Amino acid sequence: MRTTKLREKNVATESMSELLDRTDRAILKQLQRDASISNVALAGKVNLSAAACLRRVERLKEMGLIKAIVALLNPRALDAGTLVMIGVVLDRSTPESFTAFEKAAQKVHGCLECHVVTGEFDYFMLVRTKDNESFNKLHAEQLLYLPAVRQIRTFMVIKQVMSTTQLHL
Repeated sequence: MRTTKLREKNVATESMSELLDRTDRAILKQLQRDASISNVALAGKVNLSAAACLRRVERLKEMGLIKAIVALLNPRALDAGTLVMIGVVLDRSTPESFTAFEKAAQKVHGCLECHVVTGEFDYFMLVRTKDNESFNKLHAEQLLYLPAVRQIRTFMVIKQVMSTTQLHL
């Protein structure tokens, strides 16, 4: 039986990705496709024993490469079929303004993501709501009251061409 050890290198100068071998990458690819796969089935797909596969998966979790095991839900079936991208410009570029906005953005109903960006906007938010009417209500009740905001520009998604949670490995 062959064992594979994590190559010991200076992690400070090397990305975690460079520490992965072909089998680690195969495990991650399979789990990205279907995280509900049993350990025995996963082991078969990556040509390992079940015990060796489980050890590798646990190590990948410990390394922080697997953040969570989740179910991807159907937004339309759960009355969240409208996707809105929101560009936000703050009125001041101070640490206090950024902190206040970020704290408030985390409480916006239906907000899936919020990113600090470069360019014309300070932030982009990704929000899901039931429909345009629901978004208008969210805008009137929450978005207009976000702290330190000078401008909000909304972009309603007409058609989602592509969306994935899978990283290229």
